Amino acid sequence: MKNSTAFLFAISFFLFTFFSPEASAQSKIENEVFPKGEAAPAKSFTGRVWLYPLTADDKTFNLVMGSVSFEKGARSNWHSHPAGQILLVTSGTGYHQQRGKPIEVIKKGDVIKCLPGVEHWHGASKQSPMTHISVNSNTENGVVTWLLPVTDTEYDNLKN
Repeated sequence: MKNSTAFLFAISFFLFTFFSPEASAQSKIENEVFPKGEAAPAKSFTGRVWLYPLTADDKTFNLVMGSVSFEKGARSNWHSHPAGQILLVTSGTGYHQQRGKPIEVIKKGDVIKCLPGVEHWHGASKQSPMTHISVNSNTENGVVTWLLPVTDTEYDNLKN
């Protein structure tokens, strides 16, 4: 199951890479570095989220990168990465949470390291959209294992 999920995720990134530049330019968000991309799979996210692949996986770099844009209040499901993940926040304000730890506020310029196998989620705040670049290395170990959605109660559990 893990391998098939990772395979489908990698194939999705690969397929998105071949959309025409004209279509990608039409979906560009003002003041964003990269175009918004295509709608993310609803089974892995709550709210509206878009993916724009930046690299396809290959045997030389074993790396997948993509720009992920979240509308206000949108978020990923709980998930983990067999080889970890690095997030580079390029715009907006959002949240990141590791299982069992408090929610962290993240903003443009932040770099978040998600350790291998650690369950977590990330997304936009209620007040601001958020975009980050996701970097998944060592893809020969798999890319992502999707888990259950983040509930509204979990999402609203921001400690000030």
